[in-house]
Amino acid sequence: MYGLVFIFLFAGVCSLIFAFILRFTSARETSLQYIITAVSFIALFGGGFLSGGKRKEKGWLIGGVTGIIYTLIIFLFQYLGYDRLFSANQVIYHTCYTLIAMMGGILGVNVSSNSRTA
Repeated sequence: MYGLVFIFLFAGVCSLIFAFILRFTSARETSLQYIITAVSFIALFGGGFLSGGKRKEKGWLIGGVTGIIYTLIIFLFQYLGYDRLFSANQVIYHTCYTLIAMMGGILGVNVSSNSRTA
């Protein structure tokens, strides 16, 4: 739960920052596409890291569950709100998001385990 809250708070703050950048500068959305993708990966990694650190075991599983729940929430929002399914491109992105959250969970467990034994 902590991981999902972190992901959505981080994404919300970053979305607000990007909205201000797009509104008050001459930057275009296409020029920020790769930066937004990188920020999304950082958010999912951080959410998985936080989830794995709190759980302190099975980081790959808890990180994967965090990524899958995130994907499910986004899918439901898109399907129920906009009446559209995921495109092939979005399926690839969300698969990568889940894998990144799993990596964050693994690292979160290992970092919290090392600090506990030291």
